[in-house]
Amino acid sequence: MTLYDIKPRFQQLLRPCLIYLHRRGITANQVTVAALAASLLTGLLLCLFPRPALFMILPLWLFIRMALNAIDGMLAREFHQQSKRGALLNEAGDVISDAALYLPFALLPGAQPALVVIAVLLAVLTEFCGVLVQTLGAPRGYGGPLGKSDRALLFGAYGLCIGLWPSTLSWSPWLFALAALLCAWTCVNRCRRALNTDPGEPGKHPHEEKSS
Repeated sequence: MTLYDIKPRFQQLLRPCLIYLHRRGITANQVTVAALAASLLTGLLLCLFPRPALFMILPLWLFIRMALNAIDGMLAREFHQQSKRGALLNEAGDVISDAALYLPFALLPGAQPALVVIAVLLAVLTEFCGVLVQTLGAPRGYGGPLGKSDRALLFGAYGLCIGLWPSTLSWSPWLFALAALLCAWTCVNRCRRALNTDPGEPGKHPHEEKSS
């Protein structure tokens, strides 16, 4: 079970915002690019000023980013804005945003930069595996245990912890080692699911996002 299992309920809560943005002429691609740009700026800020207190902005921004990611998919699906460009922006933007937001943890006191980099690279690999399985005739992989939303919850909570209790910086090596293992497990699960899927099987993953 991952946070994708509660995504439909989350999307219903965002519907008033979705309607407002559509009425203002905001497109799915614009939302995707805005989320990417804000993630890059947040990551740059944390790199330039790697202070534990500043990492308290992570949970707030990660929640907003999750909402924007849901909104761009809803705009694309419900208002016929799917495009190849949107699909590329969506996949590349997620990977770049994750790297920008999580690599700054390597600059904090007590961190083991190699473990942070390995965890981020494996997080990128989970998304690659999610897309790769489509070449085998399976739906886009969103399985866990550490998908994009789950990583946001884990690292957002850790950012909050180190901001409130700097002593939790000592957890960094253990947390990123665990994250790396869970990301590797996620890759295996997504590939295994693809190998066990009948290419002719109709339907998609119940929470699969359409291209924006």
